[in-house]
Amino acid sequence: MRTENEIKYLMKAIDAFQKRLIVISPDFEILAANTPIAELTDREPVGNYCYELFNDRSSPCDNCAAREALADKRPSVCPKPGSLAQKGLMPCYYAYPIYNGEEIEAFVSMDFDIPTIDLLEEKLQRSNAFLEKLLQSAVDCVVAADMSGNIFLFNESAVDLFGYSLKEALSNLNVRDIYPGDGAYEVMKAMRGPSHGGKGRLITFHTNGLAKSGEQIPISLYASVIYEDGKEIASIGFFHDLRNRIKIRKELETTQVQLLQAEKMASLGKLAAGVAHQINNPLGGIILFAKLILEEYDLEDGVKNDIERILKDADRCRNIVKELLEFTRQTRHLMRPNDLNHALKRTLFLLESQALFQNIEIKEDLDENLPRANSDVQQMYHLFMNLILNAVQAMDGKGTLTLKTVANPDKNHVQIEISDTGPGISEEALTQLFEPFFTTKEEGKGTGLGLSLAYNIVENHGGSISAENNPDQGAIFIIKLPIAHKKKQGEERGE
Repeated sequence: MRTENEIKYLMKAIDAFQKRLIVISPDFEILAANTPIAELTDREPVGNYCYELFNDRSSPCDNCAAREALADKRPSVCPKPGSLAQKGLMPCYYAYPIYNGEEIEAFVSMDFDIPTIDLLEEKLQRSNAFLEKLLQSAVDCVVAADMSGNIFLFNESAVDLFGYSLKEALSNLNVRDIYPGDGAYEVMKAMRGPSHGGKGRLITFHTNGLAKSGEQIPISLYASVIYEDGKEIASIGFFHDLRNRIKIRKELETTQVQLLQAEKMASLGKLAAGVAHQINNPLGGIILFAKLILEEYDLEDGVKNDIERILKDADRCRNIVKELLEFTRQTRHLMRPNDLNHALKRTLFLLESQALFQNIEIKEDLDENLPRANSDVQQMYHLFMNLILNAVQAMDGKGTLTLKTVANPDKNHVQIEISDTGPGISEEALTQLFEPFFTTKEEGKGTGLGLSLAYNIVENHGGSISAENNPDQGAIFIIKLPIAHKKKQGEERGE
């Protein structure tokens, strides 16, 4: 309990307080008033109703802080910004309840000077403007909506990502529209559960957003529910576009595949080189002794023809071994002007004797004046081998393989076309043809890496590769590679 001395000084402090202050009952009867109130009226304030005494009304003022405090059972500030019309003699800008236990016994109502209210409003407006600028300038998309899904915040990044204008988003768009299917339901379900950051929060939740164009965009979502008095009133989400991250990850995976394939090719090259060297020795003996037989013995014509056939086939084997050694030779990547006609012919020479090519008709339409292309010839061998084998396999052992080279009209690129008379490529497959691990072959018959590696070889050479269906039959692969600079035309072929 306070002493009489404390009560005396408290009363003096209240009377000396420059703001007008009254204590009113829940039915607005004045129970007490400080000294500045006496300056407003000649009548005794205590016992009168505040709305009658100060504003000559028959009921409480519409813009009354005490009235709002009574309804909300908590302190209230009035008038709200932009509603300062009813000033009267005693503008009740601030009111707070006095409790007796759990029951409201009375209210304290007091005024503020208008400049003070204006200053508070100005600070509030500045804070709101700063917060809005902060959200609008965020790199990630920021979207907020009420619990019915009506959007009231849609920043510039959200406009860019989803394709809706700010006017569209705030007037017509529902938050459910920026998710495919039941995406919004799944997000709210996760946000209300404990598994993704706690109730009312989402941390690094991966889902898809839906743009105005219909494109589904992979996103990482951070979101939270906004509560007021324990009740959900809104939600806010920060959307991070994952497309660039996914693209980088795919490029990394492709690079890893290329490295593995390069190691595999290096191992195969060493194996082939070893086998070729081992074959060279007996081949040399066969050729030597066959020539000795021809020179030292008088043979019948039939026998002589047979030995000459042996020599001819042995020479062919030696040439194949020589080409195989050249083809698998491991060197550092060396970019120089190369004759791509020669590279195509060398690749074909190694392949055409295989059983797969027995019923394949090969047509060559090679431009004799084809400019040299700045390239790594070993990679060109791998590129052409992949595409030629792919074309022959597509024809299932019978058809026509056509190889064509030509200089583009712009004189900046050479064009190589490899076409077949197989069944062609489906429209769906055309869009995925060069993706790693995509294959149209039966399980176990293809890795889905060949065309992906071909694509990367061409891209690393600054060129382009595309596939399309022939109007008549089959498919055609078109490779464009930059022509070597004129000052390099005199350099060695790099074959």
